[in-house]
Amino acid sequence: MSALAFAPLYRSAIGFDRVLNLLQESQQSAPADNYPRYNIEKTGEQTYRITLAVAGFSLDDITITARPNQLVVVGKRQAKDGVQYLHQGIAQRGFDRRFELADHIEVTDAALENGLLSIDLKREVPEALKPRTIQIISGASAPKVINQQAA
Repeated sequence: MSALAFAPLYRSAIGFDRVLNLLQESQQSAPADNYPRYNIEKTGEQTYRITLAVAGFSLDDITITARPNQLVVVGKRQAKDGVQYLHQGIAQRGFDRRFELADHIEVTDAALENGLLSIDLKREVPEALKPRTIQIISGASAPKVINQQAA
């Protein structure tokens, strides 16, 4: 599959740089790291849940950092002193999993249970950014807001 050219869109789409960059980055062939495995669920109209399989990791081994438009989950296991494995089939390597978040997505909760880390997210659009109806008047008077609608 050939890569799409986004250059024409950069010239005419104002404020969509982030979306275009995400699309362009998704086309680049990079080795897929599937560790740890995860699910992304839509749990409601404006709510989501990311569930990561982190068996063997404790609360002290995992760090969750919410940055603007990005969620970073890092797992670092402490090495066990003096353990000699005859067979080691359980992955114990650390991980750094990053999720790109849309605007106004906030982390609301995180829980670790039975080897599954669940992170709940919610879209919270600020009142100032919600659609509103503007009254049109004649003359030099300032427009008045008629009503505020939920997005």
